[in-house]
Amino acid sequence: MDDEKRAQLKHKFEQARQKERIDANIARATEERGIVVFITGNGKGKTTSAFGMMMRSLGYGHKVGLVQFVKGKQQSGEELFIRENHPEIPFYQMGTGFTWDTQDRAGDIAAAEKTWAFAETLLKDETLRLVVLDELTYMIGFKYLDEQKIIDAIKNRPVEQSVVITGRGGGTALRELADTVSEIESVKHAYESGVKARAGVDY
Repeated sequence: MDDEKRAQLKHKFEQARQKERIDANIARATEERGIVVFITGNGKGKTTSAFGMMMRSLGYGHKVGLVQFVKGKQQSGEELFIRENHPEIPFYQMGTGFTWDTQDRAGDIAAAEKTWAFAETLLKDETLRLVVLDELTYMIGFKYLDEQKIIDAIKNRPVEQSVVITGRGGGTALRELADTVSEIESVKHAYESGVKARAGVDY
């Protein structure tokens, strides 16, 4: 047997073993319900990933909802796309920008509470298959919103509804609640080299 045939047989054997493991894992996953996905970490791409899941859900004809905490002062490509192409999506932005811009704790708390009130309506809406709570973690970290109230609302959402939460930090309770946690690591960022943020890539 020559080396090429030997390599092909080895490859076939290894792939067959891998298929067995994957098939067994699929067979074990029998529970049908919505899940909580938490995307955190210091790297770029948390919101981008959440919007990717929104597009995926829309592709199946599912209804989705979006709430953005922190963001909203500077327009983003995501906002432009949703408002122009999907006006049916329930969409609310806190609209204050970053806390270092406002420097107004009382005003930020009031805005956060108003934004959370909208988020709560989405978390009770049985027609929504996916709800994105973008940058929610900062509201917990800054103590703008009551953490337990957030946890309870997410726990008590409709059984078929999935929730995607993004942002750095977030605390232990949020990690424990989530079914899937992904942490995005920052290896390097163009901004650190003096490259200006680019429309369509960074915002």
